[in-house]
Amino acid sequence: MIGAIAGDIIGSVYEHHPIKTKEFPLFQPRCRFTDDTVLTVAIAAAILDRRPYLDSVREIGRRYPGAGYGASFFDWLHSNAPRPYNSWGNGSAMRVSPVGFAFTSEEQVVQQARESAAISHNHPEGIKGAQATALAVFLAKTGSDKERIRTRITQQFGYDLHRSVNDIRPTYSFDVSCQGTVPEAIVAFLDSDSYEDSVRNAISLGGDSDTLACITGGIAEAFYGGIPEEIRAKVREHLTPELWEISEAFRLMVS
Repeated sequence: MIGAIAGDIIGSVYEHHPIKTKEFPLFQPRCRFTDDTVLTVAIAAAILDRRPYLDSVREIGRRYPGAGYGASFFDWLHSNAPRPYNSWGNGSAMRVSPVGFAFTSEEQVVQQARESAAISHNHPEGIKGAQATALAVFLAKTGSDKERIRTRITQQFGYDLHRSVNDIRPTYSFDVSCQGTVPEAIVAFLDSDSYEDSVRNAISLGGDSDTLACITGGIAEAFYGGIPEEIRAKVREHLTPELWEISEAFRLMVS
C-alpha cells in the first residue's frame, strides 16, 4: 500500500501541471499527500478494524478536509445521509489497493473491491475500475507474470492493455474517469522495469498524475516485492503520524 501512497505524493505536483517526460525530480518541496492517500489509508483501516468501508472512509476522510477531494465526493463525505452518486470517476480505483493486498482469493478481491467502490462510485465503470485495479494488485502479489496480468485484466474487464506508454503519451490528456485512467495506469506498470520506473511512466503520460501514479504504484509494489527504502523514508516524512501508523499496521497484517 505504501507504493500507492508514494505514487500519489510523487505525482501530486503534476496533477495540474502535467508533463510528458520521465525525467523529473522524484520528490520536490511541494510534494504532498492528497485525497488518494487519505482514502487509501481509510480502506486499509476498514480492513484492519473489520469496519464497513463507508464508516471508515467518512471518519478518516473528514479529518483531512483540505486533501483535494472532488466536489461531488466532498458533498458525499459531509452529508448526513450519504448515498452513492453513480460516479464513474477514478476515485474508486485510486483507493482500492489495500483490497488486493489483504484478501486471499480472486473472488474475495473482486467482491470486496465492488463493496469499497459502491459506497460512492456505484456506476458500472466505477466498480469495474476498482475491481480491475485490486485484481491486478492481487495477481502481482501472488506471482503472476506481466503477460498473465495483462491477459486476465483484458479478458475480465475489456480494457485495452495491448498498448505501450509511448503509444499513449502523445495524445493522452487529463482524464478523471476510471475508463480513461485505469487501463493507462496498468500499462504504465506493464511497461516498467522497476517500482520507480513504473511511477515515472505513469506521471509521464501527462494526465491525472497523482491518481495514475497511485494506481500504478500499488500494482508495482506488489509485483516488485516492495519499494526502495529511500522512497519509503520519504513517504514517512510526508504523512501525518496517524496515516503512517495505519499504513504500518496494515503492512504488518498482510506481510
